[in-house]
Amino acid sequence: MTDYSALITLLAQRSAKRGRFKLASGRESDFYVDARLTTMSPEGLAMIGPLALSTLRETGWTVDAVGGLTLGADPISYAISYASAASDRPLRAFTVRKEPKAHGMGKLLEGPVGQGDRVAIIEDVITTGGSALRAIEAVRSAKVSVAGVLALVDREEGGREAIEKTGVSVTTLVTASQIIAALIR
Repeated sequence: MTDYSALITLLAQRSAKRGRFKLASGRESDFYVDARLTTMSPEGLAMIGPLALSTLRETGWTVDAVGGLTLGADPISYAISYASAASDRPLRAFTVRKEPKAHGMGKLLEGPVGQGDRVAIIEDVITTGGSALRAIEAVRSAKVSVAGVLALVDREEGGREAIEKTGVSVTTLVTASQIIAALIR
């Protein structure tokens, strides 16, 4: 079993649900992926960090940091950063708040990232692409360059294409159809 196969199996067992669900996009679906049940587990973090780091390296994107819209991107970003610690090019992790902080410095971006950095936007599950696009906008407004989007799961419902229409490349670790196939086994 490859590491990607093991990740698909883990997501199918822990995070995939059948039923009637309203997605963050407002759409209705009979399939739901609560990625946090995997991304916030020790096994998930240990598996996702190295796989996502390897996938990032394979894209050829040169990045200084990884992060995305809180809360879905946070554990994945931290796992990637941790996995990169012993490499020749460690990556910092950051978080994009949904709203600017109401006190202190009122920041939208949290963590060691700033003007002049080049980043990969991290997403747990892409459906419409809305969360990633929101993160891209926030990062760019801070004069940070976006190399691309790395998603754990692509629901294959047009989100990837919506992001790519803005000129940003997207790569994913797993697709919804792979998870669904693992549910059937």
